[in-house]
This record gives sequence, structure tokens and C-alpha cells, in this order.
Amino acid sequence: MKLLKKKHPFTLHASAAGAYAAASASSSETASGGYVPVDSDFRLKDNAADIAIDTNFASQSFWKDVLTRFVHKKSAVVGLILILLITLLAIVGPGMNEYTYSGQNLSQKNLAPRIPILENLGIFDGTETMSTTSGSKVLNGYADNELDDVYYWFGSDIYGRDIWTRTWSGARVSLIIAVAAALIDMVIGMSYGLISGYFGGKTDMIMQRILEISNGIPRLVIVTLLLLILSPGMLTIIFALMLTEWIGMSRIARAEMLKLKEQEFVLASRTLGAGSFFIIFREVLPNIIGPIITQVMFSIPTAIFTEAFLSFVGLGIPVPQCSLGSLISDGFNSLTTHPYQIVPPLVVMALLMLSFNLVADGLREALDPKMKEM
Repeated sequence: MKLLKKKHPFTLHASAAGAYAAASASSSETASGGYVPVDSDFRLKDNAADIAIDTNFASQSFWKDVLTRFVHKKSAVVGLILILLITLLAIVGPGMNEYTYSGQNLSQKNLAPRIPILENLGIFDGTETMSTTSGSKVLNGYADNELDDVYYWFGSDIYGRDIWTRTWSGARVSLIIAVAAALIDMVIGMSYGLISGYFGGKTDMIMQRILEISNGIPRLVIVTLLLLILSPGMLTIIFALMLTEWIGMSRIARAEMLKLKEQEFVLASRTLGAGSFFIIFREVLPNIIGPIITQVMFSIPTAIFTEAFLSFVGLGIPVPQCSLGSLISDGFNSLTTHPYQIVPPLVVMALLMLSFNLVADGLREALDPKMKEM
């Protein structure tokens, strides 16, 4: 039987091979002298081990690949951990003791930090060194006023308010203002830039002239005048930041639109009858989400600093509420006599701004690996 010598791309079962040989020798041959195999005679060879696919280069989703590259960026991971830690303390920190952010006790004002357990080690025991005209003087307000069971972890201010509670309450306010303003600016700037870049022509020219006029007015002037007209508060600051921080986002969105609007997938959608806004927000927008997320992360520390500056000069959150900027302003007034009062809000704001910048830098490299080579 010459047919038996031909190689077949499938592997035969042992039983199938025996049946094949037996059938070839028996009278089950066809009139042409050959055996007609059936589907049950064959099976696919399990050659996964022979192929040995490299799992490092296995197919994976875009966001999984982004997460892998982001995790490999150690500074970005550290920044993300710090952001989560500060956010957690901003949520639960004010409730970790019996004090409130507005409660005053003038009999316990200007007390240095005192922390249980650590005071037994000789640190954070309520002792401070005060500089006077005649020299330095070591004081302990807890011992002088017989406050044996009183603890202020970050100390108390000139009105006897707990700095720990006020620091995390201020961090909560600053985070809410910064994140809300950044998200609103993202929506406004992204929509403005995408529409301007997509339609082009006279529409783009008019919209860009409006943008240049808005950008030509100093942001601080707009924010200051707005806060003087409206009543100061959290919503007023968010609205003021919303009017000034969307320009950078719109430029990035417009540049990405100009790069992508002539691509084949946009032409295909237009050919199939898709409307302009469907193409803008359903076709182009998902392809530029990386630069937009990166810009949002970079805009958050800018909003934090702007809010802190406004509060520092007295145009921010009204008393008795507080933000990091107002706390830094209060601590600055006591810098020469009680320098510990400015340290907690200053450190928290610095860590927040640094962490958001580290995360934004990590996201930029994760979402666009080519940026690392530039």
C-alpha cells in the first residue's frame, strides 16, 4: 500500500494506527484499492511544549502594558504611595483625636509637638527652644501649665487650635479644590481643543484668537478680581481656577486632533456616515487619552500651589476653615518664635506637589514609551 508511506500532518492514536493497518489488510478497501480515513482516526498534536511560547512577549492589553511600565518606574510608585497616604490621612486624620479644626483653647496656645511613647525617648516631648532678645530659652508649656494628659501631635497654634487636625483638614480642602478644578479644566479645555482642531478653517482661527486673548490676561489678575467680586469660599476658588487653567489642556487636545484627524480610521468613520461629534468624542478622544491624563496629573500640583498662594495672601478659604495655604500663612507669622507651626502644612504641600509630578512623569513614560528616548 503506497498510501501508507505518505506522511500526514496529523498524529495518529495508537489504536487508530492499529485500526488503520488492520483495515488496510482486510477487505474494507475501496474499489480503487485505498483506505478512506474518517475524522475519528486523527487528532491535533499537542505541541505547546515544543513551540515554547515566550510569555514575556505574549499578547496583552494596552492598559496592562501601561501598568507594567508604570510599576517599573520606582519614583512614580513612590509618588503614588505618598498621594494615597496623604489622601487617607486627609480623610481620617481630623478624626484621630478629640480636637476640631476650629476649636480654640487659649490656655493651651503655642504648645510644641508632644507624642506619646516618643516623649519617653526625649523627642517630641513638648520642649521647644525659643529665641529672645537676651538669648535662647528652653520651654515646655505642658510642664509649666501642668498639662500632663494633654497631647498635641503637631503642636498648637496661637489660638490653641490643634495643628494636626488643621493640617489634614487643610490638606482635604486643598485636594478637593485642586482635583475638582483639574477635572473641570480637562473637560473644558479638551472639548475646546478637539472641536477647534477638528473643524479647522475659520472656526479654528476664531477659537484660537479667543484663546490667545484669554491667555494674554494675567491669571492672577483674573483670579484676584473674581475673588474680590464674589464671596470667598471653596466654590469661588474652583470657579476662578476653572477660568484660567484650561488653556494648556486645549492646546494639547488641538495638537493631537490635528495629528489624528487625517488618519484612516477617521476617514473610514466619515465614509460610513458618522457625525462630527461622534468622530471627535468616540473615535479620536480614546486615542489621545494618554496625553490628557498626563496633563491632568501635571495640572493638579499647579492648582494646589495657586490655591495655596491665594490663601497665603488672604484671598482663599475664609476662617474658620483652613487650607494648606492659610496654614502656611498663619505659621509664617509665628516663624521667628514658634517655627514648628509652619513645618507640617509646608511639608504636606511639598510632598503633594512632588508626588503628583512624579506620578505624572511616570504616566507620561508609561503611556508613551517613546518619551523615554527623547
